[in-house]
Amino acid sequence: MSPLAIDPIVALDADALSRAIHARKVSCREVMQAYLTHIDRFNPAVNALVSLRPQDVLLREADECDRQLDRGESRGWMHGMPQAIKDLAATAGLRTTLGSPLFAEQVPQHDAISVARVRDCGAIIIGKSNVPEFGLGSQTYNRVFGTTT
Repeated sequence: MSPLAIDPIVALDADALSRAIHARKVSCREVMQAYLTHIDRFNPAVNALVSLRPQDVLLREADECDRQLDRGESRGWMHGMPQAIKDLAATAGLRTTLGSPLFAEQVPQHDAISVARVRDCGAIIIGKSNVPEFGLGSQTYNRVFGTTT
């Protein structure tokens, strides 16, 4: 792959990705691997994703999504799709800082309703996307994670 090339899986829009997963043209593991490679490649320079979950855990969850499809089960249209959540929404078991040092170590016990709905549609939460402190401002900078460029 050339230095500027993007994996075709990552280039799919959400509807096309959902159809490809459900038609078994790509596995949930392949999708997760493509996204993790993309994140590894670009996130160090842009700092867009924070509080990322461990890759081995994400791959195990993707494998479970594949096993569910093998059994004819789908959790919804986002089944097996990687999804980052804004660091403003509570995510059970995953640090939610609101971009503020006041909440730098906060780990909610429950999902915000929007996160619960995404999970119910089958998404695999990979981590959080960086935000300005408390979501205020037109830029993405905070003292917890720094600047998104």
